[in-house]
Amino acid sequence: MGSIGYGEVLLIFIIALLLFGPEKLPELGKALGRAFKEFKKAENEVREILKEENDSQKKELFEEKEEEIKNLKKDE
Repeated sequence: MGSIGYGEVLLIFIIALLLFGPEKLPELGKALGRAFKEFKKAENEVREILKEENDSQKKELFEEKEEEIKNLKKDE
């Protein structure tokens, strides 16, 4: 499986032109562009949330291990 090539893009464009006509095609392109933009924005927000959550979990784990080390040193 690879990426879409020029031939496939041309075929999709021709089919879209036949289905929607030349009047509706620019509107369809704008709507599709907006949809991709919103999807990318949402994807970036989810990535940021997951990154923050992961960083928070790492910090908690580090603090727990640090406390264990302090307790071991006190016991010695």
